[in-house]
Amino acid sequence: MYHLSFTAKRILLSLLFVGLVSCDMAGQPAIFDSENANPEEVGRKIIKQLLERDEIMMYETDFLNTVHYAEAITAMGAIKLAGFLTDSAFVEGLKGRYEGILANFDTLPANHVDANVIGVLPLQFYHWSKNPKYKRMGLQMADKQWENPLPGGLSNQVRYWIDDMYMIGILQIEAFKATGDSRYIDRVALTMNDYLNKLQQPNGLFFHGPQAPFFWSRGNGWMAVAMAELLSVLPRNHPSFNFISESYLIMMNSLVHYQVDSGLWRQLIDYEDAWEESSGSAMFAYAIKLGVDHEIILGDKYEDAWEKAWLALANRVDDKGKLSGVCVGTGQSKDPQYYLDRPSVSGDLHGQAPMLWLSFSILESFEN
Repeated sequence: MYHLSFTAKRILLSLLFVGLVSCDMAGQPAIFDSENANPEEVGRKIIKQLLERDEIMMYETDFLNTVHYAEAITAMGAIKLAGFLTDSAFVEGLKGRYEGILANFDTLPANHVDANVIGVLPLQFYHWSKNPKYKRMGLQMADKQWENPLPGGLSNQVRYWIDDMYMIGILQIEAFKATGDSRYIDRVALTMNDYLNKLQQPNGLFFHGPQAPFFWSRGNGWMAVAMAELLSVLPRNHPSFNFISESYLIMMNSLVHYQVDSGLWRQLIDYEDAWEESSGSAMFAYAIKLGVDHEIILGDKYEDAWEKAWLALANRVDDKGKLSGVCVGTGQSKDPQYYLDRPSVSGDLHGQAPMLWLSFSILESFEN
C-alpha cells in the first residue's frame, strides 16, 4: 500500500482542489480507489443494503419495546452520507423506510438509554430538510433523557456501561448541532468526566464490565467514538476539554499500539490469539480520523492508522454492501474464552453503522 505522510496528504489535497494532480471520478486521491476502497462507492453500497432490508431492527424485551439503537445509528449515518452526496433518491428512500416510525414518534418510549437514541433519526432529517417538526421530535428525546436528573446533574439513564457514553452522547451532540445550545454538550461533558473517572484504565482502554476485566473491541469502540464526537464540538476553552482530550489521547495511543499488521483490531484488543473484529475496528478508525480532522491528535502514525484500517475494512465489504467479521451481540463474562468463541456475521448493523460514519468522514475531509 502506498502511504502519504500527514503533511504530504494535505499538500496533495490542496493540489487536488486546484487541479494540479489527477484523481478518480469521485474526486478522491487514487490511494482510495484501489481494492474496492473508494469511500463513496463503499458508502453507497451500504446505504443500498440498508434500504433493501425487509424489517426494522427492534428491541423486544420485557422492559423495552422500540427501535433498536443499531438501527437508529445506522440510519443516522446513512442520512448524513446521502445528504452529503446530495442524493435525493437515497434520502427519500430512507424517509420511506422510517416514515412509520416518524409518524408515531410521540408514542415511542423515552425512558431508557437505548430507547432515546432514536432521537438522532429526526435530527438527521432536520439537517437535510430544515423541517421544524423533525427538530422538535429529536429535541424532545434529548430533553426527556434529562428529565428528573440524578443529584449532581447526570441523566437518570446513566448505568456505567461503556456503550452508554455513545448512546447518551450522540443524541445530545446532535441536539447541539441542531440548536447551537451549549447545554446539550455540557450534559455530555459532565457525563463523560464521570465515566472516565470511574471506568478508564491506566492504558486508556475500558473493561467490558466490573466482572468482565477484558478489553472487548466493540465496547471500547463506543467509548472511543463518544470521546471523539464530543471533542469535535467541545470548545477548547471548555472546563472539561483538557481532561477529556488527554483521556482520548491515552486511548488513541493504546489503539495505535495494538493495531494488527492487517490494519484491524482484535476481538479482545490485547489478546494476540484473538480474531480480528470489524465493528470495533471501524469505530476505532473513525474515532482516530475525527481526532486527526479536528487536530486533537497530530502525527503521521494516526493518519496511517485510520488509512490502514479503512483499506482493510473496505475489503471486507462485499458486493451486496455487507461488512464481514462483525461480532454478534455479546454480554459480559468472566471467561476470556467466551469472547474468543463468539461468532462473527456479515451485514450486522453494529458494523454497517461505523462504516457509514467513516465513509462520510473521509469524503468530507476531501471536500474540506
